[in-house]
Amino acid sequence: MAGLADFTQVPFRAAANTPALRAAFDVLAGRGRWTPRDSLGGFVVRFPGDVPAVVDGRHVDVSFPGEESDPADYLSWRANIGSRDCALRMFFLFSDVGEDDAPTRVRVGSHLDTARVLAPEGEAGLDARELARRAEAASRRRPLAYATGGAGDVYLCHPFLVHAGQPNRGARPRFLGQPKLVPARPLELDREDGAYSPVETAIRRGLGR
Repeated sequence: MAGLADFTQVPFRAAANTPALRAAFDVLAGRGRWTPRDSLGGFVVRFPGDVPAVVDGRHVDVSFPGEESDPADYLSWRANIGSRDCALRMFFLFSDVGEDDAPTRVRVGSHLDTARVLAPEGEAGLDARELARRAEAASRRRPLAYATGGAGDVYLCHPFLVHAGQPNRGARPRFLGQPKLVPARPLELDREDGAYSPVETAIRRGLGR
């Protein structure tokens, strides 16, 4: 596996801001509630072989550094019930990804379990390691799906999704961009007007609201 740093060149910025994606962001995150991306974030490249990687453990991506986090240590970063600094998680397929090409493993519906895990932790939330441990246990009954598709496909995912990588058992490298969509303002779980985005509604659903 190789991790590649943020890609800010024009073709990658354009890929992250297509009309179809912007329309989908409006639907899922709410019109005017998200920030256009100026890059495509980092890439994870999985080469053929059975070599495991840290991302192969089931986890939820974290989105902000806490007061005691090391900004350079992503595993010390945190996520909270308000999904601070993250409106959506995205998987950009930059190569064809079949069942043998290290597709991301997704626990369908696990975002609801993660909401219940995070709710008691308030604004501080949990760091990556503790959240992975608790969310993995809470979502074990969920069915598994695989993020397969053709080059150019994009998966738009709830920030609380439990997912995992896996070794590439195919014959070609897999190229995956995985940026987050940053909210223009914090998500709200108690709106007076009831104008919840689907992302907010899903969190509320996980909490039984």
